[in-house]
Amino acid sequence: MERRAVSSVSQATSITPVARQLELRLRTHRTSHLLRLTVLGAALLLGGCSGVLFAGLNATDEHTNIGTESHVVFDTQHHLALDVYRPTDAEHAPIVVFFYGGDWMRGKRQWYRFAGAALAAHGVIAVIPDYRKYPKVKMDGFMQDAAHAVAWTRDHAEQIGGDPQDIFLMGHSAGGQIAALLATDSKWLRANGMQPGDLAGFIGLAGVYDFTPIEAKEKDMIGMFGKTLAEQRRAQPVSFVHGTEPPMLLLHGTADHEVDPSNSKSLAQVMQANHQDVTLKLYRGVGHSALLFSMSRPMRGHAPTLDDVLAFIHAHGKGPSNNRLPSSSSLRRQEVLFQQRSWSSSALARQELEASGFLPLQE
Repeated sequence: MERRAVSSVSQATSITPVARQLELRLRTHRTSHLLRLTVLGAALLLGGCSGVLFAGLNATDEHTNIGTESHVVFDTQHHLALDVYRPTDAEHAPIVVFFYGGDWMRGKRQWYRFAGAALAAHGVIAVIPDYRKYPKVKMDGFMQDAAHAVAWTRDHAEQIGGDPQDIFLMGHSAGGQIAALLATDSKWLRANGMQPGDLAGFIGLAGVYDFTPIEAKEKDMIGMFGKTLAEQRRAQPVSFVHGTEPPMLLLHGTADHEVDPSNSKSLAQVMQANHQDVTLKLYRGVGHSALLFSMSRPMRGHAPTLDDVLAFIHAHGKGPSNNRLPSSSSLRRQEVLFQQRSWSSSALARQELEASGFLPLQE
């Protein structure tokens, strides 16, 4: 199988152009003057740093009728925690376990509150776990962490208002590779008493699915996935599609210059060849980070990511509460109103960001 292009550019270095897009969108977006100042002020505080950009996105997320459980430890041995976002009246609701990207080397679950809140505002419970990163661990380490997070979600589904039979995996970029491998290579979930067929579906956002052989210059990828072709193929989801996979939704932007859209096309082709349920959608002109950031309020019109994700959950959910999910055509009419927070000065804004864990505390 031919090699699929994957850029080694880190998520942190790719944030700057997206920040400019966010700023432009906020200047023209039909939001309140206060909201624009809030988010733009956060972006200015950041000075281009990814942490404050995420804080800016999170400052605009939905708050009404959403419950949050933060820093729930699911792996005491490795000190790993997860955050849960759920509708306050959740009962047998579908659950999405979301794995964030960052080249398998960086990222924090707190940065992705905007994605969890967006799902919870539309009737879906979101579980966002952390996982160990390279070079602290190699592939086996972060895959085991991811499988443990899914098993925790199954075991605690009813406790958080969800349905253990209605669990979806979702991931962006490197997180897409992690989630897709859980959904295709049965060894990871089997170690936790599960199998891919137990999942209601997999949702991939610009994921890395078909990338061997890895070029010699990609030192980090070789370090985490191995030097030989046989070792590297253990990491790519297309190697493990055999006809027992859950339904898949694969979303990718045609302007993605970090993870080539051929990754999603390749996984879709392998799924189709094995007569599996797969939907591939390519968004014209959408880039790598913008695909995910379009789930946030200020960039929601940039791509229909949230609409398509919710429509997929609606179509493939197994639980009874799935019937109460809004259809894609009615999402914008039923969007939950958020509570605007007033920041009277940049100093107060920084205090809010520090308290939320998005900026380091100043001495």
